[in-house]
Amino acid sequence: MELIAENKIEKALEYYNYKSKQIRDFVNSSKDLTVEQIIDFGEELAVLEYKITALEVANEN
Repeated sequence: MELIAENKIEKALEYYNYKSKQIRDFVNSSKDLTVEQIIDFGEELAVLEYKITALEVANEN
């Protein structure tokens, strides 16, 4: 049971890290984003980073 949960955590971490990198790459390569778009992407990144941190802590325990 523990191995299944650990595998799900690893998969979720992979997904959230991928999404986070995808957003950062998009923002960094865009030259015509509005302030509102940058704020929205920042909020999305904050949520993703919170989830990543929580999953990393759960994975350690």
